Amino acid sequence: MKSVEPAPPAAGPVMSAAHPHVLVVEDEPKTRESVAEGLRLEDWRVTTAVSGDEAVQAIERAPFDLLILDWMLPGMDGLALLRHIRARGNHTPALLLTARGAVDDRVAGLEGGADDYLPKPFAFAELLARCRALLRRPVLSSGAALSCGDLQLDTRTRTAQRAGQSIPLTPREVDILEYLMRYQGQNVTREMLEREVWKQTRRFTALDNVIDVQMMRLRRKLDDGGAEPLIHTVRGIGYRLGPDPA
Repeated sequence: MKSVEPAPPAAGPVMSAAHPHVLVVEDEPKTRESVAEGLRLEDWRVTTAVSGDEAVQAIERAPFDLLILDWMLPGMDGLALLRHIRARGNHTPALLLTARGAVDDRVAGLEGGADDYLPKPFAFAELLARCRALLRRPVLSSGAALSCGDLQLDTRTRTAQRAGQSIPLTPREVDILEYLMRYQGQNVTREMLEREVWKQTRRFTALDNVIDVQMMRLRRKLDDGGAEPLIHTVRGIGYRLGPDPA
């Protein structure tokens, strides 16, 4: 594994917090220490761990703003670690590091709960840029019951109701609705849906038409029976869930 060299401190504050607390989980000493040193030069707080089990203990002891996880760890690997904490309601942004660069591996990592994926070897500047991007994302509520007006979604049972009436939704429609409800009142772009719902961090194929068709079907189901529309098209941007802004 090629080690990474710390970059000089970048100008400007971190968007999510002045001094984010980051957990770096990496069993290769040179990579672990160079990443940790580079982040500390940014005035970030850094905790390190060498295994998935050690990382679980650290996460149970203290909250973190960001997780940087190597995939290939002794014992519980990085993907198993992600699945473990996601199943327990922990939605801390996570960047997965790995020497496995195949598309199937990237997809498996993103579907397993990673928010971004960086193949090894990597430049510290790119790692830092990806970390900053993850810290800029709004923190999603982890509550199981979401509501918007007379619309309710139970994220545990993945069932939706409007005005007490059950709404039959496909798994993809549930994913889209949950994302919109967690960001209700905010503009949601197609790029956000592509990245967070379809789990594509790079445009292998354009999904705009697929997203528009899915949104049309979801809107039709939510507004069945003449209910007040809740999903609104924001021209040139994407969509917004909530009362009619007009």
